[in-house]
Amino acid sequence: MESIERLKLGLLFNFDPQWMGGIIYILNLIKTLNYLDDNEKPFLFLFYKPELQKFVDQVNYPFLSTIEYNFPKPYEGYIKSWVTRKNVSINELVKKFPLDCLYPLHDYPIKSSSRTKLVSWYADLQHLHYPEFFSRRKRLERILRIKYILKNSYDLVVSSQTVADDFRKFFKIRDGLRLHVFHFVSVVDDLNDLDIVKLRMKYEIPEKYFMISNQFHKHKNHKVLIDALAKLKNMNHIVHLLMTGRFHDASHSSYMMELHNTINEHDLHNQISFLDIIPRNEQLLLMKHAQAVLQPSLFEGWSTVIEDAISLQVPVIASSLSVNIEQLGSKGHYFEPYDSAKLAEILLSIPERNLYDVIYSDYESRIKNAAREFMSIFVDE
Repeated sequence: MESIERLKLGLLFNFDPQWMGGIIYILNLIKTLNYLDDNEKPFLFLFYKPELQKFVDQVNYPFLSTIEYNFPKPYEGYIKSWVTRKNVSINELVKKFPLDCLYPLHDYPIKSSSRTKLVSWYADLQHLHYPEFFSRRKRLERILRIKYILKNSYDLVVSSQTVADDFRKFFKIRDGLRLHVFHFVSVVDDLNDLDIVKLRMKYEIPEKYFMISNQFHKHKNHKVLIDALAKLKNMNHIVHLLMTGRFHDASHSSYMMELHNTINEHDLHNQISFLDIIPRNEQLLLMKHAQAVLQPSLFEGWSTVIEDAISLQVPVIASSLSVNIEQLGSKGHYFEPYDSAKLAEILLSIPERNLYDVIYSDYESRIKNAAREFMSIFVDE
């Protein structure tokens, strides 16, 4: 039997352990590639930092080598790269391993002459839309990364057409840089080993509820949800809301104080279940049985939460951002991000769920198409 010459793809798993968005991106990407036909699957080299070992242990892919790698700290890596004229973040890596391609590259301070195809990735340009949500240091870090990606990359992947449009709006894209749009999709593991009734009992939640699964950052805009609940309560309509993510106390920030004050002022404690950070399979099962998933953000690059809802065939109520509309099209229920009255109206109008309703396109073909779309990035045109 003739052996298959598989593309050798290196994946850089070098995220902050607290940034679940990046971690889920890589883990989910590998799951997506599992949907390819066997002869289409690449061989993966997963380079990871030790702090991410528990996530690496979750990976299940037939053609995989996992390599613990000592990535330099960003500042140190940039300075050493400029001094040595070599990208120390990846230089030894591409020399040692027989890679055809390497992704996702964030730190590209020096142009590389490596034969390995180096593909950069950047999530979004939120700092240019809402600079007030970032410290000066964080803004400078983002600006530096983007500057050198645009200068030294030949391929840059972004997660939506909206982000691609932002790059073209805010920056001059040189002729030699290929800008790829890859739409992340959510792969949902088998949830049959969980019982929704037991799960509702565990967290003491009612049978009917809406759900939001975002961290409590200001741009995630939880305030509009709480304001909508208060409006509904004043009209004698009681709606229950599940929130995952760590709900900090009022002393954490002025924004958290504002959320706590609104909840206390309108006595909404019995209408909101704060679940903190829960196992992902529990989160997804609760999402599957929700009346709708809520995504009220002021800004997104491409929403993992919306992708989860699409894969689970759950209705989505979302702020009317162009990226949310790009993601959901005519299937979404939209409101202006600060319009709590419109949101309250939608919450009342959403029909009771039929779990067998098919709202979005076929799950498996959608995942496979995404996997092929991703692999096309690494084929030279």
